[in-house]
Amino acid sequence: MSPSLSATLDEKEREVVEQLSDVGECLVPSDELSAVLAVGDDDWARFAKNWEDLHLDTFMADGGAYRYRRYGQFELDPKTGELTALPHEPYRQERYYNQLNGGVDRVYDPLTEAFASDPLLRDLLVRLGRIFTTVDDTQRWQIKLHPVRIIAGAAIGKPAPEGKHRDGVTFVGSLLIDRLNITGGESSTYDEEGTRLRTCTLTEPGDLLLNDDQRTYHAVTPIEAIDETAPAHRDVLVLNYAALPGRLS
Repeated sequence: MSPSLSATLDEKEREVVEQLSDVGECLVPSDELSAVLAVGDDDWARFAKNWEDLHLDTFMADGGAYRYRRYGQFELDPKTGELTALPHEPYRQERYYNQLNGGVDRVYDPLTEAFASDPLLRDLLVRLGRIFTTVDDTQRWQIKLHPVRIIAGAAIGKPAPEGKHRDGVTFVGSLLIDRLNITGGESSTYDEEGTRLRTCTLTEPGDLLLNDDQRTYHAVTPIEAIDETAPAHRDVLVLNYAALPGRLS
């Protein structure tokens, strides 16, 4: 644990550190996250507009056309809060972590400037980086961002078609942005022995589920439209934090 950063965290952030350290996962309800970020409904609504500009994921090995997304990366110095956009490149997971879509370079459209520069996002990324560094003392983070929309209608949508899994990083966050006209989308976390730690449904914009990806697994059930004739989707931001080697002095 990093004592130098711990002193900069507020009471709620220290609670998150304790939960991640003790159990390996933590649920942060929307009202608590909004208080930490000092944001309100208008801020979440502004940020949510970015999910109207996602493109179809054509790399679904199950042939599904239910996922829309973009992708981008940042580097974060958690001590200074310096957040640097990294060059755009394909996203890749090996099959060890993703037996459905792993093993190939997946080329997605980059994050838009409106998304990447949103103050809500940038504050969230820095605060999470400081929380994670307080847990494991990582000095430099690579942050991989996945804004994702899963749609449902006549067919079901699958937020996690690979089933119970890890992402192959250090910490994972799933931030709910919107639920529209759906049932399902229940999130579960598991320890290394496969024992269920938590089952919950993220329902409010700003509900955030965090996982230590080295110690836990996570899964999400499919979604179905309540009214198949109307738009139906689940919008989330998946945040992957991967530890990077510290810079040479």
